Amino acid sequence: MKKLRILLLVHEDLVPPESIEGLSEQEIAPWKTEYDVWAGLCNLGHEVLTLGVSSDLGILRDTIERFRPHITFNLLEEFHGVAIYDYHVVSFLELMKWPYTGCNPRGLLLSHDKALAKKILTYHRIHVPEFAVFPIGQKVRRPPRLGFPLLVKSLIEEGSVGIAQASIVHDDERLVERVRFVHRTLGTDAIAERYIEGREFYVGVLGNVRLQTLPIWELVFDNLPEDAPAIATSKVKWDAKYQKKVGVRTEAARDLPENLTRAIRRIAKRVYRALNLSGYARLDLRLEGDNQVFLIEANPNPQLSYGEDFAESAHTVGIDYESLLARIISLGLRYRPAWRVK
Repeated sequence: MKKLRILLLVHEDLVPPESIEGLSEQEIAPWKTEYDVWAGLCNLGHEVLTLGVSSDLGILRDTIERFRPHITFNLLEEFHGVAIYDYHVVSFLELMKWPYTGCNPRGLLLSHDKALAKKILTYHRIHVPEFAVFPIGQKVRRPPRLGFPLLVKSLIEEGSVGIAQASIVHDDERLVERVRFVHRTLGTDAIAERYIEGREFYVGVLGNVRLQTLPIWELVFDNLPEDAPAIATSKVKWDAKYQKKVGVRTEAARDLPENLTRAIRRIAKRVYRALNLSGYARLDLRLEGDNQVFLIEANPNPQLSYGEDFAESAHTVGIDYESLLARIISLGLRYRPAWRVK
């Protein structure tokens, strides 16, 4: 790949320093992804300018017009503090007719709304858990068809925000309490879906038209209490001490029959296409006891930290970290939005 001018787009609170010398893992953790991507792009020989954005698109427009990047590497996950507004930023880049990495606006919009995504996938006969949405300000009434146990979470937040062991409820009283908790603490509508007991898998996908699935990864606990459900809570995702306590890790899925492996990869591609995803994504699935595969969530632009699920899965098939970044850039440059088609 030729050397490029790359605008690294991040949240203004997550602009990484140029050196991490002397910093602890805890200090690095909030902006580790941003630093890893910046360092990887620099190692590839690109000219990288990092831009922190929070609530002003004017600075993005001005920087693009001044720096004239070949592509914007998008790591922004919110705008105005709203998780689903990231697709507006990508739409802005398209309106400027500027290439970017990662998912297109339509894919972001469809996948961020968990209920809308499930409706679309149901139409395509892809298995998803039965669910109901509970909007803020409305009475919490469970549809009779929706049985317990249920997993209650935000309709739009990602990264396991607001998910805890208490998110799994077994009666209407606890359902009301947890829905109101989501409303009160996260300020979003809530979704309750049937809790799928079973193994949890993550499948990375790369591509726009031609898709490549990465090896199936699995969430594993070594020391989780017997009565605790094996789910990716907020503490499992972000609390290093808790991670060590319960022995959580992700690794290549073991002992999967070849026919099931093929089925999971096929489902991952079907989900990717049904939700109009592009660039790269991670799909979260659960395997119920009868080998029925359920799509839990689709995550466009997943975490790209060195050593995390997506990068580690790619590495096992010979795509090292810097090659992964190069592949993502290439996909961004090749993506054909409407302004390129005309």
